[in-house]
Amino acid sequence: MPSLTMTDSSYIGRFAPTPSGFLHFGSLVAALASWLDARAVNGRWLLRMEDTDPPREMPGARDAILQTLERYGLHWDGEVVFQSQRHDAYAAVVDRLFNMGLAYACTCSRKQLESYNGIYPGFCRNAGHAREGAAIRLRVPELIYRFTDRVQGEYQQHLGREVGDFVIQRRDGLYAYQLAVVLDDAWQGVTDIVRGADLLDNTPRQLYLQELLGFSQPRYLHIPLIVQPDGHKLGKSYRSPPLQAEHATPLLLRALRALGQKTDPELLLATPAEVLAVARTQWRPEAIAQRTTVPEADLR
Repeated sequence: MPSLTMTDSSYIGRFAPTPSGFLHFGSLVAALASWLDARAVNGRWLLRMEDTDPPREMPGARDAILQTLERYGLHWDGEVVFQSQRHDAYAAVVDRLFNMGLAYACTCSRKQLESYNGIYPGFCRNAGHAREGAAIRLRVPELIYRFTDRVQGEYQQHLGREVGDFVIQRRDGLYAYQLAVVLDDAWQGVTDIVRGADLLDNTPRQLYLQELLGFSQPRYLHIPLIVQPDGHKLGKSYRSPPLQAEHATPLLLRALRALGQKTDPELLLATPAEVLAVARTQWRPEAIAQRTTVPEADLR
């Protein structure tokens, strides 16, 4: 695996929030980690809005996300990419995979599949259903996909046994995360993906799609999730408080501690830009804990 150097200007990272709510502390930790990992090697940091699911989108969330990142000093390069404007690219690849026999139409309902623990049993694999009104699933091989994460170490998953054929287009016509993220990362030339450990088990599916479509494999770094006392991750569905501009400096310092980075108490009086300038020069991804969760209470 290629190593990173302090002048690796070929590095392209990204942050890809979903506009289903405001950014919260868990979002900040993920954004900060990806921003620092890019800026520490003079790389580029892109912003992509994963807005492929309109029913989940919250009015005003897009603008609020952009404003929050700017107020916290996390400035991005280039124009913001909106997945809602990329449907033609997604449709072309779904058509290609379907016409090659690598994907097929699935009419299974959630109720039919609820007893299979998320592993698709292949009911429609050879049924030859018409595409209209059906979901489209990608055929997966009976193979183990493995990769070495920069924090979590080696990870592997048997796609056939642990996942099964997975959806790339829903029956309502919306495109699945797995498809959109792979196509957009390749299109934007992303070399490094820094994100939460809740997506660790998604990565083998994405590796398979990358292989199938002839894309280069990015480097991966999955950071621990910030979890509440009940074990749930901080998130919009659990009403985690949105980030406030007036708390930017203390929350940035807290996020740095969540990432195992050293912080100077004197920085409490600094501006967000000053905190980030110091953190950028001191960024050590190897200091991030090799674990999938960090209790929020440990960071107070």
